Amino acid sequence: MSAHFLWLPALFASLGGAPDALSSDYARPPRRSHSITVHVAPPAKGLALPPIYGPADPARPLVVIDAGHGGHDPGAANRAHGQQEKEVTLALAIALRDRLVRGGRTRVALTRSDDRFLLLQERYDIARRLGADLFLSIHADAAENDGAQGATIYTLSETASDREAARLAMRENRADIINGVDVGAQEGTVSSILIDLSQREAMAQSVEFARLLYREAAPFVPFRSTWHRFASLVVLKAPDIPSVLFEAGYITSAQDVARLSSVKGRAQAAEGLARAIEIHFARAQISR
Repeated sequence: MSAHFLWLPALFASLGGAPDALSSDYARPPRRSHSITVHVAPPAKGLALPPIYGPADPARPLVVIDAGHGGHDPGAANRAHGQQEKEVTLALAIALRDRLVRGGRTRVALTRSDDRFLLLQERYDIARRLGADLFLSIHADAAENDGAQGATIYTLSETASDREAARLAMRENRADIINGVDVGAQEGTVSSILIDLSQREAMAQSVEFARLLYREAAPFVPFRSTWHRFASLVVLKAPDIPSVLFEAGYITSAQDVARLSSVKGRAQAAEGLARAIEIHFARAQISR
């Protein structure tokens, strides 16, 4: 017998004798009643869809404008000028929405109209749930070189067109990582949709829109010499909606920040973007 159990006979003797079996009351502690109150949150209602502005006719084409970043994710920043990407993108998205509403040719919705955080998949999921015909994500890039400036248009590709596009994809796709935990776990599943024919058609239409966007916006917005790049950006992976990411400029550039922070600069950018969107939908209507 183990030495650890030599104390049992003495204990039983002090209690008036050994129990008949270990299952006796001496072996089992008395039962006590316990109650634990756990507060359970109500079931999630899901992401609420934003309002749609413009004509009430549901037959009118719908563009969903996505202001990049938001909430605890500020995006890139220009500390010298006190500007954050999430602020610049939202201001431009609202300016574009207002311009399109005034034009009266298309319906428009914003993925966010305030300072809130959205997952990358939630952004294009809003567009899909609304039945959007076009998805435009607005961002403002950052560069270690303060001299980098000008707008760039990105469309989806399984392989980034160059190292800079790959860097951008890594930075933007990490927006779903919160406190070191990847909450965008479905990225691999979404990426597999690229093999679907509808995805390929959407990618081709995205490229066509990118060319149109450059043509119409160039008179109003300075572009980089290489104005079109391909990147594997999660936010562009809606399988059935033409999708483009518009880098309105470099937030690390004093010139671009001044342009994007002014009412005039935003209005000019919104005009070029709106013209491209309206022409895109007019072409689609004619081709039907």
